[in-house]
Amino acid sequence: MSISLSSFIFLQIWINMAQIQQGGPDEKEKTTALKDLLSRIDLDELMKKDEPPLDFPDTLEGFEYAFNEKGQLRHIKTGEPFVFNYREDLHRWNQKRYEALGEIITKYVYELLEKDCNLKKISIPEGYGVIVLNPNENYIEVEKPKIHVQSSLDSSDEPAEKRERKDKVSKETKKRRDFYEKYRNPQREKEMMQLYIRENGSPEEHAIYVWDHFIAQSAAENVFFVAHSYGGLAFVELMIQREADVKSKVTAVALTDSVHNVWHQEAGKTIREWMRENCCNWVSSSEPLDTSVESMLPDCPRVSAGTDRHELTSWKSFPSIFKFFTEASEAKTSSLKPALTRRSHRIKHEEL
Repeated sequence: MSISLSSFIFLQIWINMAQIQQGGPDEKEKTTALKDLLSRIDLDELMKKDEPPLDFPDTLEGFEYAFNEKGQLRHIKTGEPFVFNYREDLHRWNQKRYEALGEIITKYVYELLEKDCNLKKISIPEGYGVIVLNPNENYIEVEKPKIHVQSSLDSSDEPAEKRERKDKVSKETKKRRDFYEKYRNPQREKEMMQLYIRENGSPEEHAIYVWDHFIAQSAAENVFFVAHSYGGLAFVELMIQREADVKSKVTAVALTDSVHNVWHQEAGKTIREWMRENCCNWVSSSEPLDTSVESMLPDCPRVSAGTDRHELTSWKSFPSIFKFFTEASEAKTSSLKPALTRRSHRIKHEEL
């Protein structure tokens, strides 16, 4: 087992300090000086002395990685997937290596889209915009503040001088232990706490916040929603809270395997009627794309997304979704209701 120079220096200081503490009163000055030295050591800088330079390749080949025929990132020599902990106990260096590789992969994906998919990378022109909501990020994690708890073994009957001396020794011992633990195991997990983001503490709150502060204030006359899974529930909640505004601005809504429930969410009759005319839910199904799927709820039509995999419903149904949006936009422009083929097959619901 190899021992780094910084580890040796630290160990030597630690041993010397222990030896000094075992000495008599004459050694107090040395102890004080050594403590002062330890307090001035920048642990982060000390650890960087063993860290290799942050100089990484600028190509996949340089990292010795490549994508195989299945589109999986694999090591050229071993065939293994990407390994984050390339160097043990060097978390900072591993993170920088990971970020450098990520930049290369991003460029590579853009190249694939342009080369293999015949797409062109262009900036979105004025008058047209895309907003990607992030309803799953509702809080941030921060380190939980440490709270000192008085030991139950402390006795109030002890003389004040003795208690103070014990407290001082205890604090010094804890300080040394924490210092050693930070050096020995810098990756140690910290106790974290969640701080919820103001007015965005849930997916529903996030959807309403983005609507109020961005979408409602935009100049867009035709707004389209694509809402996947729980996003559908968040959209229904948005309609409940901002019904008139949504109806006046939103042209059509494409749901993909939405988990909304108009009964549990207590959506009113006018909302359900609007959804039947302006929404469509592409659900996971083994049936061909756009095949009508029976629904037990009196809301929007349900059609097959052409896949029985929940996570692929949006991607598989995109061609139909954009056709749906185009027809809805043209119908709005001509003041006609969209006459979609799938709607001629939708289930008629009785008012309950």
